[in-house]
Amino acid sequence: MAKRPTARFVCQACGTITSKWSGRCDGCGEWNTIVEEAVEPTNRESRKRAGKLTLMHLDGDLTPPPRIETSIAEFDRVLGGGLVPASVVLVGGDPGIGKSTLLLQATCALARAGRRVLYVSGEEAVDQIRLRARRLKLEAPTLDLAASINVSEIASSLEQDREHNVVVIDSIQTMWLETIESAPGSVAQVRACAFELIRLAKTVGFSLVLVGHVTKEGALAGPRVLEHMVDAVMYFEGDRGHQFRILRAAKNRFGATDEIGVFAMTDTGLTEVPNPSALFLAERRGNIAGSAVFAGMEGTRPVLLEIQALVSPKAGEGAARRAVVGWETARLNMLLAVLEARCGLKMAGMDVHLNIAGGLRISEPACDMAVAAALISAATGVPTSSGATYFGEVGLSGEVRQVSQTDLRLKEAQKLGFAQAILPRRVASGAARAKPPEGLALKEIGHLNDLVELFQPVED
Repeated sequence: MAKRPTARFVCQACGTITSKWSGRCDGCGEWNTIVEEAVEPTNRESRKRAGKLTLMHLDGDLTPPPRIETSIAEFDRVLGGGLVPASVVLVGGDPGIGKSTLLLQATCALARAGRRVLYVSGEEAVDQIRLRARRLKLEAPTLDLAASINVSEIASSLEQDREHNVVVIDSIQTMWLETIESAPGSVAQVRACAFELIRLAKTVGFSLVLVGHVTKEGALAGPRVLEHMVDAVMYFEGDRGHQFRILRAAKNRFGATDEIGVFAMTDTGLTEVPNPSALFLAERRGNIAGSAVFAGMEGTRPVLLEIQALVSPKAGEGAARRAVVGWETARLNMLLAVLEARCGLKMAGMDVHLNIAGGLRISEPACDMAVAAALISAATGVPTSSGATYFGEVGLSGEVRQVSQTDLRLKEAQKLGFAQAILPRRVASGAARAKPPEGLALKEIGHLNDLVELFQPVED
C-alpha cells in the first residue's frame, strides 16, 4: 500500500498544488512563490464515530432570514435588506477607497442601536481607530475595539463571550494562525484563517464581515476558494480622486446580485446618495456635440448617466487612438466598425475618446444605443436633444435589439424631467407595449441608420 504524503507544495500567489518544489509556478508563472505545507492525516476512527446525516425534503415551512439593519440604507440595499445572522460577507476594494470608513460607520450605527459589535483591526492600533472615528464625528461608546492579528486569540474571545451580533475583521490578509508555517497574507494563511473565522461565525451565530485586499487587476487577493466560502462578496469601486463610490454585490446568497449602492466621499466620511441619477447628471450641459444620456439598470435600480464622446482627426502616424473610461474597449471597437460598415460613417482615421461621466463602470449591452448616439453626435457636430435619453443593444448588422426592464428605465427618465426616449422597436403585443409615462414621448428605431438620420444637419 502506497504511503500517504505528509507534505505538499502550494503556490502562495495562485494556490496551485504540486507534489514537488520548483522555482516557478506552472499555474501563474510567478517565481519563488511555492511553499511546503504539511498535510493533515485522515483520522479513520473519527469517521467511524461520526453520526448519520439528517435528511430533509424540499417542501416545508420557509421563513425569510432575519436581518440586522445597519441604518445605512445604501449598504442594506446591496446586502438585500441587512446582515443575516451567522452569515459571512467579504468586502473588497482598492487601498484608500473607503472600506474601513464604511464599516466603521456601519458598526457605530449598529452599536448605537443597541447591538453588540466587535471591530478587530490587524492594520491599525485602537487609538488610530478612535482618531478616525473622532475625525468622522462618530460616537458609539459601546462599540468594542481590538487590535490583533492572532486568529486563535480572536476565536477564543468570541467563544467565551457569545453576546456579539456583528464582528468585523479588517483585514483577512493580516490575520495569522500559529499552526500554519507561512507569513500573514499567504494563500495558506488566508485560507486557514478564513475557514476558522467562518466556522466560528456559523457555530456561534454572529454576522461576520471580512475586509479583503485586491490585486492590481482588481480581483480579491488570496485563494479563489475564499469567495466560495463566504455568503456574499461586495466590491467597493471608485477613483480615490473622484467624489463617488460604488458598492457592488458580485455574489449574495440572501439577496440580488449586481445590486449597487452609491456613496459620496466627504470630509465627514461616506454619505448616501439616494438618487444617483440626479447627481450624475447635475453638471451636464446641453447643446454640446458628443453627449448623450443613457437610461441604464444597476441591479434593480434605474440609473441615468451621461455618455461623453470626442472624435478628432488622427494625430501623427500609426493607428488611431481608442481611449475608454468606464466601458469596454472591445465593445467600442465593435460599435465603431458597425457605424462605418453599416451606416457609412468614416471612423477609421479618427481618434475616439469615450467617457462614462460620474466614475461608474457600465457593462450591460443596453448602453450601445447611447454610446452610438454620442459618437454620431461627436462625428457630425450635431448635439443630441437635451431632453432625450437612449437605451438599446446594437447587433453586428446594425439592428437595434430590445433590452429588459424598459418600464423602469422610462419611469426614471420621466421622473427626472426628460421629454423623449429613443429606444428599440418594441413587439406588437405584451408588456413591452405598455403605455409610456405621461409627458414622455417615445421614438422607436430598428436600425442604426434610423439613429443617424436624427443627426442630419439642419439646412437653412
